[in-house]
Amino acid sequence: MVSSAIDLLKKEIPLEQESVVLAEDAVNGLVLVDIINGFCTVGAGNLAPREPNRQISGMVEESARIARAFCEKKWPILAFLDSHQPNKPEEPYPPHCISGSHESNLVPALEWLEKEANVTMRRKDCFDGYLGSFQPDGSNVFVDWIKNNRIRSLLVVGICTDICVLDFVCSTMSARNLGFLSPLNDVVLYSQACATFDVPLHVATSTKAALAHPQELMHHIGLYMAKERGAIIANKISIGTAEEANTSIHLV
Repeated sequence: MVSSAIDLLKKEIPLEQESVVLAEDAVNGLVLVDIINGFCTVGAGNLAPREPNRQISGMVEESARIARAFCEKKWPILAFLDSHQPNKPEEPYPPHCISGSHESNLVPALEWLEKEANVTMRRKDCFDGYLGSFQPDGSNVFVDWIKNNRIRSLLVVGICTDICVLDFVCSTMSARNLGFLSPLNDVVLYSQACATFDVPLHVATSTKAALAHPQELMHHIGLYMAKERGAIIANKISIGTAEEANTSIHLV
């Protein structure tokens, strides 16, 4: 039933994806959204997968590959880490990724990033990393990161495609359109390095306050909605010359 629904959805709202070349002589930024144990490591918490999940493990693997490529180029990376206070629930979800816990730390495949000089870590206590970057004085860590590094092209990866990733992309696109993120031009969402969670209908109906969340369906919807906001959806990412980048989707 779910498979046929997904096929129908993809026919009704087909998603065209791009092969994107990042210009090696430009400043490209990478944002990692919540690639932490509490969402990705089997059995790590209330919102972690209960068993190995191919979409999530593939996302982690691709994100690690991309992060290493960025570090080799010394390009800026910003990692958002979902971190909540015990007395501040994030409804409608159960307690998760409590600040200071193993859940709110990077997955083992990305722990090495903590020692890289080009990496900025930002713990957030809300879905949207853009909003979660505001400081008490009104400044914004993400906005300053874009401006200080003169980032023109932004690559976004992480989890969940249709929740924290989508919320961040939507806010970023609106801020860019309003001129808050100069010189940022392009926002690219890499589908192979994004993932969401899976709650089949039969599980949701037998679990108090749970909502059905078919993984493949919601992943597709999240990507589609990000494209509706103006993000570029890519199914392949590579690094090349400015000429090669210009013949892909004109990233500069």
